[in-house]
Amino acid sequence: MKTLVQKFGGSSLKNDQLREQAAQHVIVAREMGYAPVVVVSAIGRSGDPYATDTLINELKKVNVQASSRNQDLLLSCGETISAVIFAEVLNKLGHTALALTGWQSGILTDDCFGNSHIVSINPSHVLNVIEQGIIPVVTGYQGVTPHQDVTTLGRGGSDTTAVALGAVLHSEWVEIYTDVDGVKTADPKVIPDAPTITRLTYQEIKEMAHLGAKVIHPRAVEIAMEENLLLKILSTTIAGAGTVISKGVGVVSGGERVADRVVTGIAYLGKRSHVRISGVENFNESALALRIFSLLAENGVSVDLIYLSLDLIAFIIDDEMTDTAKEVLSELELNIGVETGFAKVSVVGAGMHGVPGVMARVVRSLEKAKVPTFQTTYSHANISCLTRDQNLTEAIRALFGEFQLSNEEGS
Repeated sequence: MKTLVQKFGGSSLKNDQLREQAAQHVIVAREMGYAPVVVVSAIGRSGDPYATDTLINELKKVNVQASSRNQDLLLSCGETISAVIFAEVLNKLGHTALALTGWQSGILTDDCFGNSHIVSINPSHVLNVIEQGIIPVVTGYQGVTPHQDVTTLGRGGSDTTAVALGAVLHSEWVEIYTDVDGVKTADPKVIPDAPTITRLTYQEIKEMAHLGAKVIHPRAVEIAMEENLLLKILSTTIAGAGTVISKGVGVVSGGERVADRVVTGIAYLGKRSHVRISGVENFNESALALRIFSLLAENGVSVDLIYLSLDLIAFIIDDEMTDTAKEVLSELELNIGVETGFAKVSVVGAGMHGVPGVMARVVRSLEKAKVPTFQTTYSHANISCLTRDQNLTEAIRALFGEFQLSNEEGS
């Protein structure tokens, strides 16, 4: 019995027409001899009746400090509604389907409400459903603790559900359906004609996901990479091969090799705040940096793009956490400046490691486009630059042109 996990995002399920198009992908998989296992997100986007953000907003109207445990229980309803409706679409089309919650699918998590992690999956019930010739339609984004409290896996958690199920079911591969026909070399909202990348490595897509590309959750990629589970990013409405994600630089399904790409694509994160702590002396000796980052972590503030020197500590945070960071750091009585309105733009490519001149090309292209750069960081698979939100579009276009990303192989 060859299983195939197919995950459909909320934008692919927001109306009757799209749901029927999604159902056709499931039916085709079945007709090809696979046992499809469907994973669904909540229907639609913010403003739609059962979307996650809509449910959050309704709860905040009642109590802005609502219990995280209660909030998770409410948010799980979005996926439950979606699973039932999609199962009934399949039933109407003559293919018997059964909606299953996370706990009915054997998904056990820790009790970190709002951002829980999967501890284990017992797939026995899902397998039993499959053996009866029934298509399981599983709620993404949710699980249950050992104490039977419903939890959610964090934004994008349905991807994690799909890949984790694919791993325990030993699926042939996992298909992630979305509203674009695969991973683009740049955000199509900024570069409308950005081509689809046909092949990516786990490392490349993980970097892009962590750096702001929203096509798949990085935790899902990490599971796939550990299990060597092939991923396909596809469009619900546009026919095509999409993007295949597998191991190895330049390795595609079937073993064919292609040239290593210096830069594969561009990702970005907007609405960042730049925090600068100056006038600091001997912070290594006094362990001040450790104290700063520990205080922020204890209060849920994630830091990024960190710069440390003998007299300056700098980093960026999400704009939404600015007030929290100011309050937390005020007790240290340091010279602290916090400025909003920044963005981090990154070029990603598994082939850039050890290649001289990539940073020079990044800096030169941004300078030519008159895009100010306030801070940079480099790893073996990405180079990130801090600029202003207002300059983000120009930065993306400059880097897109410099690395010839109108050609999906990059340069």
